[in-house]
Amino acid sequence: MTIYLDFEKPLAEIEGKAEELRALARQNEEMDVEEEAGALDKKASEMLQDLYKGLTPWRKCQVARHPERPHCRDYIDALFDEYTPLAGDRNFADDHSVMGGLARLGDRAVVVIGHEKGNDTKSRIERNFGMARPEGYRKAIRLMDLADRFNLPVITLVDTPGAYPGKGAEERGQSEAIARSTEKCLAIGVPLITVIIGEGGSGGAVAFASGNRVAMLEHSVYSVISPEGCASILWKDAEKMREAAEALRLTAPDLIKLGVADRMIDEPMGGAHRDPQKAIAAIGEALEAMLSELDGKTRKKLIKERREKFLKMGTQVLTA
Repeated sequence: MTIYLDFEKPLAEIEGKAEELRALARQNEEMDVEEEAGALDKKASEMLQDLYKGLTPWRKCQVARHPERPHCRDYIDALFDEYTPLAGDRNFADDHSVMGGLARLGDRAVVVIGHEKGNDTKSRIERNFGMARPEGYRKAIRLMDLADRFNLPVITLVDTPGAYPGKGAEERGQSEAIARSTEKCLAIGVPLITVIIGEGGSGGAVAFASGNRVAMLEHSVYSVISPEGCASILWKDAEKMREAAEALRLTAPDLIKLGVADRMIDEPMGGAHRDPQKAIAAIGEALEAMLSELDGKTRKKLIKERREKFLKMGTQVLTA
């Protein structure tokens, strides 16, 4: 059953009526409802285009968090061959909110790392809703070290509301682990490509996203803090999240203007959750293109370009 967002309620009514008509026709073969159902389909398609033509930043946040949106595991299963997961940080434990390992993208051997939110209640709890603990970032560091040693490109898929803020995570050095993961991203001498596939929240995202190329899906978001968190701090009212989302400049077009992201990957009409296979294919094409752009670059040049890219951030002015 399709899950509709708050702003999609009028669309839900129309699509629901079309489905009801077809359900009646299945029960009574003499009924001919295709003309009426087709008219509703056309109206729904037009409404979908109108709704998604100019999404506000807050609505983009809602789309980025859609529970049916493809997650890291979906992209790995569809795009990568011979995926061999590697577990644990060799220090404390294995963090299931971070998955990664060796794989092949086409004819290239790569290391892929990403946040996994889960797709049902059980898996979301197991994956801690995509919020990594220190051992998750230390696992990522271990995998990046492995990639650097064997000269394998690193691909990271970011989808997290932020690093886990729990007591145990803080006791085990959450901020230090995030800092070291970010440092490792900047230090490795192999191509590092990041795609923000949903939410890119705070340092929990930056720890995987300090790459040579940073791409964002059209309706993904990337920000130092969630709109709700920002509103709670600035206005002492989490209900001001719409204003906060506008102020944070967290959408792909804004971040490309600011130099934080390098490219936007188009999503199917209505978001990646409406046509996951099309969204997955678009990311596959973008990954191949970005890897080709970095082919032949020396270790020294890759590190230099990556560092310069991040040092330039904040020097560009975003016009209203």
